[in-house]
Amino acid sequence: MADYDLAIIGGGLNGVSIARDAAGRGLRVILLEQGDLGAGASSASSRLIHGDLAGLERRHFLRVRSALAERDVWLRIAPHLVRPMRFAIPAHSDERPAWQLRSWLLLYDRLASRSGLPASATVDVTHHPIGNALKRPFGTAFEYSDCVVDDSRLVVLTAVDAAARGAVIRTGARCSRAERGREWRLVTIDRGYRQIVTARAVANATGAWTSSVAETVLRVPPPKLSAVQMDQIVVRRLFDSDNIYVFQNSDGRLIFASPYERDFTLIGTASHAFKGDPAIVAMEAGDVAYLCDAANRYFRERIETVDVVRTLSGANMAQGAASRRDVAVTLDHGRGKAPLLTVFGGDVTTSRLCAERAVSKLTQFYPMSARWTAKAPLPGGDFAWDRFDNEVDEVRERWRFLGEDQARRLVAAYGSNVKEILGDARERSDLGPAFGPELTGAEVRYLMQKEWARFPDDILWRRSKLGLTMPPSDRDALAVFMATAAPGLICGAR
Repeated sequence: MADYDLAIIGGGLNGVSIARDAAGRGLRVILLEQGDLGAGASSASSRLIHGDLAGLERRHFLRVRSALAERDVWLRIAPHLVRPMRFAIPAHSDERPAWQLRSWLLLYDRLASRSGLPASATVDVTHHPIGNALKRPFGTAFEYSDCVVDDSRLVVLTAVDAAARGAVIRTGARCSRAERGREWRLVTIDRGYRQIVTARAVANATGAWTSSVAETVLRVPPPKLSAVQMDQIVVRRLFDSDNIYVFQNSDGRLIFASPYERDFTLIGTASHAFKGDPAIVAMEAGDVAYLCDAANRYFRERIETVDVVRTLSGANMAQGAASRRDVAVTLDHGRGKAPLLTVFGGDVTTSRLCAERAVSKLTQFYPMSARWTAKAPLPGGDFAWDRFDNEVDEVRERWRFLGEDQARRLVAAYGSNVKEILGDARERSDLGPAFGPELTGAEVRYLMQKEWARFPDDILWRRSKLGLTMPPSDRDALAVFMATAAPGLICGAR
């Protein structure tokens, strides 16, 4: 008998979503990730949970409606990670005419008719706060509703829920070879230890590594895919409003500028074909300048390439002429051959639905329970999305030493599970050593024990974005603290 029903290679959003879905349906699941969860493109997304307004221009009406329905699912099951926002598109006479933008938004509202979010509206920016940051030529803008998400925390909490339902999550575990017969025999290097794992089926969810893993590890014909690199930049905060600006660039692309970690602005996305090692995806100087120029066309406050404090880059896969938002799920099986699922492409918005469809393809091989992920909240998400501020107030009432910003960050990251970190603390010193203005020893221990954090970057750039503001001396202290932690503290450690 095989050790597991399903072995998943790849710990990005597709991989952990498949693990969560399959474990919840009663399958014995193991997930193997060679590095950290979400360390690839899953932590370099646009952070948008949306229907894709530009999809209406391409007449992808059914896909937009499906994505908008998923937006409502995410609001219901991850209210701490997913936040509704108002998006503002300044009208520009040189680009799409105002009547066209308005028509799109009316259709967008119609396709999202069951949503509880505010409908679109026309705004006179000369008398509205969203106009304060814009250059004067823009007199009209259009507002509509969509959502943003903390993408890397979404990956981690999906894995946490999968583990709670019985899945085995192994980070630092590289699958070096696979032998296929009536079941799969996987050779893994798990944190330096060689281990053999057997499974009735395998899912290749390795993102930009899909073709190379198929060819060199699974030894099956690789799918013919093309890689697309997506780039974004982080700069200082360029505007005071909580809106996300959507700019029509001169080449017809839509560029987003959104509030990012309180003191910064995230601008993207630039995209182009990618060739090379997916582990080394670096943003080119021309793309940095492209996004700066796009922002300077609209914002009063000018930015230069030297103002960029961080770049975010990731590679995703597409098949043929398909959009990078399209997801592909293929199933390879035959007489005497254990099943192989291959999943690639897609985006944050449709990841849950993609995983649901992928796991459902395995029902012909063994029984499983019904689909369930659309209704079950992620860990910490057991409250309504419109009660987020109430959750923050309750945290501040119970732990009075927390400031507004600190409480908001903790609730946004952990939801109602923040109590597992703060416990019975009555003052900040009860939480252990401080690393920078916000991170504490208690939170670090929790992330190591419950969320597979092994190294400082796992915490500073994926479990949080505190690396943007943490001084070098505190980073060094954090590294020492984690290195000296008891070996058994790290989740999944031997």
